[in-house]
Amino acid sequence: MAHHHDSAHHDHDHTHNASSRVLLIALTLTLSFAAVEAIAGWLSGSLALLSDAGHMVTDSMALAIAAAAARISQLPSSHTHTWGFRRVETLAGLFNGLSMLVIVAIIAWHAVERLIEPRPVEAGTVIVVALIGLLINLLVAWMLSRGGDDLNTRAAMLHVIGDLLGSVAALIAGVVIHFTGWYPADPLLSMLICGLILLATLRLLRSAIHTLLDGVPPRLELKEVGTTMAAVEGVHSVHDLHIWSLDSREIALSAHVVLARPEDWPEALSNLQALLAERFDIHHTTLQPELPPEHVVRFTPTLRN
Repeated sequence: MAHHHDSAHHDHDHTHNASSRVLLIALTLTLSFAAVEAIAGWLSGSLALLSDAGHMVTDSMALAIAAAAARISQLPSSHTHTWGFRRVETLAGLFNGLSMLVIVAIIAWHAVERLIEPRPVEAGTVIVVALIGLLINLLVAWMLSRGGDDLNTRAAMLHVIGDLLGSVAALIAGVVIHFTGWYPADPLLSMLICGLILLATLRLLRSAIHTLLDGVPPRLELKEVGTTMAAVEGVHSVHDLHIWSLDSREIALSAHVVLARPEDWPEALSNLQALLAERFDIHHTTLQPELPPEHVVRFTPTLRN
């Protein structure tokens, strides 16, 4: 059996460290503004701001989970966890996606309540605080967009985008209420934002579950990879091919490679590893050489009377 893994661990760890730092800064900014928004909502009597402050506190918890997961995922492998803890990021993404569904349901419920019984809102306070919240959320979203593309960061980004769209909705609602006095604008815009967030959340959950079930990464086609491997000189055929994601960044592959001749293996192995790395960006490979059935010498014991 031949095992190959030439990925740059230094770059991988550097990316994780950067992601973790960005998540911690995003957590600090989000939690700080949630406190400001809660105070503003209490002083102005605005239930909309108090509700959004609660939403941001929930998002701060999501960012805290994401930051903790980014740290845990850097722990080295052990005798009991030979792959390390990379999947913790995916688990955190799944948890945050599920929590986002709960948040969407709560916001939608309150929106329906406000449509049935409209409540007065101090438009001026809502406009000012929503504008500040929009700027902060834009900054946090920009930071997260540069912090990594793993499922964990994407889930945290989803929460921040939910806040960002919530700030946009609150800002528009505040302007509409200020000039028209039409209070249903707030819950109607909230329901629209809920629909957009729901679609993004379902995509994230599908991706997280696919990774946890060791599904073939979406950008790869199992048949194409197998056919390409079988076309390498010295390779007779490929079977028991498995491709899965270790995390959102690294892909692993294992396969049984049937050879035309045993002496072809060293060169075939080198060519297969180079092919998988260059064409499919697969650097973690485990390949087992085999001979065709007709070349295998089988031992049959002779029974004596």
